[in-house]
Amino acid sequence: MTNQEIHDSFGVNKMIAGDYDPELAAVCSNGTFVGRKNEKGILVFKGVPYAKPPVGALRWKKPRLAGHDPGVYEAYYNGKTPIQTEWESERASYYPQGEDCLYLNVWLNPECADPYKTVMVFFHGGSYGWGGTADPIYDGANFVKENPDIIMVTVGYRTGIMGFIDFSEVPGGKDYPDAPNLGLWDMIAALRWVRKNITAFGGDPEAVTIFGESAGGGAVSLLPITPAAKGLFRRIIAQSGSVALTFSKKECQGFTKRLLDVSGAKSMDDLMAFSEEELKQYNQSINQYNNFPQRDGVLIPENPYEAWLAGQTANLDVMMGSNANESNYWVGELGGIVPYRLGIPVMFENDVRKMRLMDQMTVKQFIRDGKKHPVWMMSEFYGEIMFRLPMLRQAEGHVHHGGRAYVYYWTVPSTLPYRGACHAVELVYVFGNPKETIYTGEEADPGIVKRTMHMWANFARTGDPSADGIEWREYKKHRSMMVLGEKAEMKEHIKPGQRQKLMPLLRYHLNGSYMDMDLNVPYVKTLAAAGIASLVGFAAAGAGIIWAFKHR
Repeated sequence: MTNQEIHDSFGVNKMIAGDYDPELAAVCSNGTFVGRKNEKGILVFKGVPYAKPPVGALRWKKPRLAGHDPGVYEAYYNGKTPIQTEWESERASYYPQGEDCLYLNVWLNPECADPYKTVMVFFHGGSYGWGGTADPIYDGANFVKENPDIIMVTVGYRTGIMGFIDFSEVPGGKDYPDAPNLGLWDMIAALRWVRKNITAFGGDPEAVTIFGESAGGGAVSLLPITPAAKGLFRRIIAQSGSVALTFSKKECQGFTKRLLDVSGAKSMDDLMAFSEEELKQYNQSINQYNNFPQRDGVLIPENPYEAWLAGQTANLDVMMGSNANESNYWVGELGGIVPYRLGIPVMFENDVRKMRLMDQMTVKQFIRDGKKHPVWMMSEFYGEIMFRLPMLRQAEGHVHHGGRAYVYYWTVPSTLPYRGACHAVELVYVFGNPKETIYTGEEADPGIVKRTMHMWANFARTGDPSADGIEWREYKKHRSMMVLGEKAEMKEHIKPGQRQKLMPLLRYHLNGSYMDMDLNVPYVKTLAAAGIASLVGFAAAGAGIIWAFKHR
């Protein structure tokens, strides 16, 4: 689909006053929803509300589950995308946006008559500031066609200024204590709705697997250590996301200040008085900045690693993984290799100087010892410190307390220049949508697509992703990982030297924040001294954009 086609697919689900086909309907607590069969014979429900619209007095408030409703409604169109800046790699951003965005989609295969199907609930990525269910890469039809005993659910949640913002220092902000983590609260509300209503679609509320990629992978790493989400799912799959993608309370303040500065607001009364259109306009100025979930000590522990290490997740089955070239994703986001090579060293030097002297020496030695250009070693550093190592820390804590964990390392590359096995490249394989080539460059290999879908589905069914005759061993003392390339094969102790050197640096919670990025670093000074003044601006822009756009 083109961006224009995505925009034009918008519609408003209406109440049905007359007859409807009960074979296409699901009777839920908040209404009867009538879906459509697509050309593949898959029954699709789009734009099903799971909570009251968070508008008016409910703006920046914890979601409230949708109440009882005897009405019958169409479920033909996606709910609105949450407010965000339009951006080429975030296809849902071209779909109409709004505050009223708490809707979910359901796909099921009517060929399977099992009344207790396994349920997979997906949370999209987008750095907690972008994304939505209208993105065609998340269409679940092919997945449930291949796996008829699975019900697929994708969830919309508040992002950016509406979903992750701290008002604690704004006059009147004490009345909005949940604002820093509203997107997570939305996910919890959606899971509560699923638990209450999924039987209407033929799903088993005791067989729910949550999964997500990037920000979505971070969310499904946080929900198992969130008391409010206890009992709402049995298994998790975290793709290229972890508890590392969180902010401290201090880090969250910069985004709020920018909103106040651009809007002129002085209090919560001022913010609440703004219209939706005004908020969209202010968002255009600041959406390159955004918060991650806040380690507030209430919903999320101040040190979320400790919760994993303490065994709080041991009752769940866990599958998680990272891609071989995560950070290369931002080559495309920046518009090419030149701004990428100029931008990443600025971010790197800002992060390194936050560390103790001995840790700085460790990181610089890591760059020097690499067999690649320093820029690619910096990319490797961020791939390790933001994605692979946090995930391994979680897995190690999980299995130490008897939990079952499976870990993968994705190596199937994109054909786009300089991308390799970049962040988000696995999505089309997971959902079975090989023609969505935004990250892969070319249409995905159908054999690898099928293998991937089978592994994800098998894990959701049984807690073991072994599939197609390929045994996937648990991640235990041998640190066994499934390398998912052209072939799928088990390997042990992947990059052990990097793990040993860099794992201690997780204490710095490096997460791509650039709110306080300083250009007064050696790299920029070197460019200036060499007379490349015009490139300094490139470096500044690159460093900002590369980490704003974004951890999906």
